[in-house]
Amino acid sequence: MDVLVVGAGPAGGQLASQLARSGQRVQLIDQLEDLRQAAFSSAGLPLQAMVDGGLPAELAGHRWDSWQIIGPGEQRWQWGTDQPLGVVLDFGALRCWLAEQTRLWGGTVSLGVRALSCREEGDGMVTRVRLRSGATQDLRSRWVVDASGQARSLLGDPGPRDGRAGRDERLWRAVGVEWLLAVPEPLWRRWAGRLSFCLGSDWVPQGYGWVFPMQAGVLKLGVCRFAPGGGAELPLVALLERLLARLFLDEDGGAPGRAADSSCSTARLAAHGIRVLDRHGGLVRSSISRREPHRRGRLIGLGDVVSTANLLGGEGIRHAFTASRCLAPLLVESLARERAGRPPAAVAAPLDRYPRHLRQALGWRWAVSGRIALRTWSSLAGPRGDRRLSRLLQGLQQRAGARDLSALLFDYRFERYGPRLLPYLVGWR
Repeated sequence: MDVLVVGAGPAGGQLASQLARSGQRVQLIDQLEDLRQAAFSSAGLPLQAMVDGGLPAELAGHRWDSWQIIGPGEQRWQWGTDQPLGVVLDFGALRCWLAEQTRLWGGTVSLGVRALSCREEGDGMVTRVRLRSGATQDLRSRWVVDASGQARSLLGDPGPRDGRAGRDERLWRAVGVEWLLAVPEPLWRRWAGRLSFCLGSDWVPQGYGWVFPMQAGVLKLGVCRFAPGGGAELPLVALLERLLARLFLDEDGGAPGRAADSSCSTARLAAHGIRVLDRHGGLVRSSISRREPHRRGRLIGLGDVVSTANLLGGEGIRHAFTASRCLAPLLVESLARERAGRPPAAVAAPLDRYPRHLRQALGWRWAVSGRIALRTWSSLAGPRGDRRLSRLLQGLQQRAGARDLSALLFDYRFERYGPRLLPYLVGWR
């Protein structure tokens, strides 16, 4: 086998399909037995991401053409256009499609297989895995790609000696919970066609909530909180239930001065025609400078393993695709050099360029957005942060359209709003 890819998420699935398409012998493994399980991702993407990822239209659960921000407090801000701006992906379907593409191009996909460890042996790698039967097995390959997400199952967390002097290599942590809801058609129409976020300390302290539409009659409701200290337990389910009650169940719509009933029992949901289809959650751990090791010998990190998830919006799918597009041709070149009998240094040379290529592809705005994320989410803990956010949103309402907001949130084009808004973004006012 040429390459073993560990993790069938967007990064690993995309890379495996690219390698298989180029004629490499690749095996994709994942610890899940069903790739539709644990499908935690809000998965809101701009239309261009569908084109860049070569994704078919059937993976889109819904198209959207506007933005809505609720909060701080009861303020509501909206930006819209008459043309589609993006899609909400069916994340489970995306993972299944990428795995099937790998198979169609001649690769092997093995599910219910957990990678335990790996080691270099001779001119290749040996990876110890646990099968769904409980038995262990050794898989041999020339290269191993760790695409196991924030768990970093094989590459491991960056150590104190891995970063450059003076750089912050901490893994900042955000935790999220999401429910998939079946709702009555009139309620679904209230949220259809737009991405909605709830911001402010009275909605989700040090984080945000979201309501994203899927196919008719289905909504995604989620909350995500940033954990500055890295280890505190966060009451996410209680926050999500409070959000659900306030947005969908409270007859007064969570009016100021009225404490909404945050109970979300099955009976109360059923009385409003709401049913929970799925509950899932996830963790994002990412460094800001992205200077941690991308490779240790013949073991290569990909996607969230090398901190491509962005903390500003908890966004990872597009950046995972970017990382796969950077790594695939370099890995193919290294394999070709190896088959040609080139010396080890020449074989590894293309992969030495991988971190630089990825930094260039993500761009300088990516790092700036990460620093803004730390400032933004940590400050939304009380009235002062709420007032700053309100001033920022008021400025955006006056100066930005829906496409401008997409450029801000997806492309991190902060500079186009000029010096009057930037101080609020970085927390100077």
